[in-house]
Amino acid sequence: APAPAAAPSRKSKSLSRLAGSTFAGVVELFGFHPVDTITKRLMYNQTKITTSTQLSEVIFRDAHNNPSAFRKYTSLFPGLTFAASYKILQRVYKFGGQPVLNDILLPVLPPFLSSTLHTSDKTSKALTFATAGSLIGIGEVVLLPLDVLKIKAQNNPEALKGRGLFQLLRQEPLKELFKGAGWTMARNAPGSFALFGGAAAVKGGVFGLEDYTQASFGQNFAASVAGGLASLIVSSPLDVVKTRVQAAEFGSEVSGMGVVRRIVKEEGMGAFFKGMVPKMAVVAPKLIFSFTIAQTMIGYFQRLGQEMEGKAVA
Repeated sequence: APAPAAAPSRKSKSLSRLAGSTFAGVVELFGFHPVDTITKRLMYNQTKITTSTQLSEVIFRDAHNNPSAFRKYTSLFPGLTFAASYKILQRVYKFGGQPVLNDILLPVLPPFLSSTLHTSDKTSKALTFATAGSLIGIGEVVLLPLDVLKIKAQNNPEALKGRGLFQLLRQEPLKELFKGAGWTMARNAPGSFALFGGAAAVKGGVFGLEDYTQASFGQNFAASVAGGLASLIVSSPLDVVKTRVQAAEFGSEVSGMGVVRRIVKEEGMGAFFKGMVPKMAVVAPKLIFSFTIAQTMIGYFQRLGQEMEGKAVA
């Protein structure tokens, strides 16, 4: 009988996570950047939209009167340099970094949860994946300057005044580039907890998998649907606040709590879920697609690395 496959080496794991998450980031960037721009512009908009003309003005800005469909489409690609830097680094950090932290937590956290909360093995494992995701989500704040610049380019390009990435990083104070850091962490903690925890719960609880990297494309997709939808729902109100804080002019004194008070007073509680329809219609598929691709490709590259290592030993 053939010998069971050896466990992947640390090098094989690291390379597979890097390659899989990078692949997902590149594909997501070029497939979904216009969708991201539309969503951010709808969240940043503070007026009521009652006609299709008003909707067009919000989405296409200066290009809304242009008869060219191509010109309208290209108007949805502002800040592509910032977006490329941010999105690819974010996916590598998030989808590639969560498994690394998870490997550290798995020997420690499940036994603790089982002994203190009397959770089942599958629940403890899902909570460990969720915790690793939440911590990685909080740490994602280090990439915030690129996110801030991307959002300004999408919503308030006048604030950038044609300056490039490195020029902006040199000229603007760190306080401005890390604007909304607290709200970003507050959004990412529950959002990433739900994303990774929901996906792990489906893989372990529904499909009965022990090694989640062995999931098929269909299983990864189903897990990503559960995690992605849960993530968007729990993080949406804080995402609206974060977007408005970050899109403001450089040097403005817009505070998160000020945004919250203004929304409650002037727009009503429903405004915390502005942009939810396009989020569910197109951003949810974007996250689900990217997460599915990342998980599938990480698993594929890991199995490929194991095969190559096995041949080298033989």
